[in-house]
Amino acid sequence: MPSDNVQQYVSAVNSHYEKFQDGTVKCIDDEIPFEIPQSWEWTRLGFLFAHNTGKALNSAQHSGTLLPYITTSNLYWDRFELGSNRQMYFTDTEIDKCTVQKGDLLVCEGGDFGRSAIWMNDYSICIQNHIHRLRAFYPTCTRFYYYIFLLYKGIGNIGGKGIGIQGLSSGALHNIIVPLPSFQEQCRIVQVIDNIMPVIEKYEKSQNRLDTLNSEIKEVLRKSILQEAIQGKLIPQDPTDESAEELMKQIKVEKQKLLKEGKLKKKDVVDSIIFKCEDNKYYEKEGNTVLDISEEIPFDIPDSWQWVRLGNVVQINPKNTADDDLNAAFIPMEKIEAIYLSSFSYDLKKWGSIKSGFTHFADGDVAFAKITPCFQNRKSLILKNLPNGIGAGSTELKVLRIYNNSISREYLLFFLESPYFIEEAIFKGTANQQRIISGYLENKLFPLPPIKEQIRIVQTIQSLFQ
Repeated sequence: MPSDNVQQYVSAVNSHYEKFQDGTVKCIDDEIPFEIPQSWEWTRLGFLFAHNTGKALNSAQHSGTLLPYITTSNLYWDRFELGSNRQMYFTDTEIDKCTVQKGDLLVCEGGDFGRSAIWMNDYSICIQNHIHRLRAFYPTCTRFYYYIFLLYKGIGNIGGKGIGIQGLSSGALHNIIVPLPSFQEQCRIVQVIDNIMPVIEKYEKSQNRLDTLNSEIKEVLRKSILQEAIQGKLIPQDPTDESAEELMKQIKVEKQKLLKEGKLKKKDVVDSIIFKCEDNKYYEKEGNTVLDISEEIPFDIPDSWQWVRLGNVVQINPKNTADDDLNAAFIPMEKIEAIYLSSFSYDLKKWGSIKSGFTHFADGDVAFAKITPCFQNRKSLILKNLPNGIGAGSTELKVLRIYNNSISREYLLFFLESPYFIEEAIFKGTANQQRIISGYLENKLFPLPPIKEQIRIVQTIQSLFQ
């Protein structure tokens, strides 16, 4: 039993003091974590338990007795995972210092600070360093003090000063201040805790599931809303709306105009037509070729909508032409927020310094990241309010330019963020840097609603997201 060289007491003004053998007195109010009953006392852990640490690994030592030992990787909260234990040599002195016997409380110095369990096996075993062995000097309910460690872990500190893992040395462990009830009360407390612990654990699991649901529910709802939107299920259709077929005619006229102006190539105006026949199958006609694409159709859409290839209704990665001295926006990937409603910032650059080696874009363009994990994180944006209306940025961006306002930019953006577009993507490249394959964007089937319905869908999505 340790020498009684320190005494703790509460003064008449309810402050806590510690008196040492040399007569000095110290106020320890800042170490007291909570109030305790008057019949209890505050004391240092080192006056209740003798503690040793295990032996440091020494592969060069080959004398003594070869014995199995446990490390911090075997010690968890209230349990041990032994499996196949390693062995090393211990001298007689080391065996006495490092051997654990039934009833010892073992405490981790590393990892999850204070992680502890009581050795309840009938056989002894040795411990490596970074494990403290606590053995009571006199009858003490060791499990009560296991619960003390569990409590201090829960409130985020050990003792009033918050001794973290870096400070959980033998000296720090000795000085941890703990409450001391009578032995009988310790046992009664443990009995009550043991009885309610299964209920606590059940509640904890339920709470963890609820926390997970709460953290994921917004993301799940957003995905669900977008998926319903692009399938025509979010809002009712209006029979007075001009059909999507009319939009396709407008797009075709605009593309022919751009071809004459030299802004499109001839191959860019060769569109396919997707239609549904009386046999309820979908066919795609391009030139004189007609193919059955029924297996490609991912879901049904309203009759007023039209299935199209995305590459046929938007211009992909267009180029800008401007004077080199013109101010422009430069947008690297880190300037784009990973959120559903686009947000970005830019650096001001001269167009001549960024026109080569980067992806071009202009006001009104829609863009998204084609590389993982930015693609899955939905880094996508509508470009607007750019200096002089132009900019360039990361080569990991795909840029889509809409023909003659035939498609709502917000609807297109939400399509690019939908589960249908994100989760069905095919990638190539290394594990850490994968990009969507060439042609995925261009050939993706795009559900095109009438323009007025697109606008109503966007308004509904924005309202629901808020």
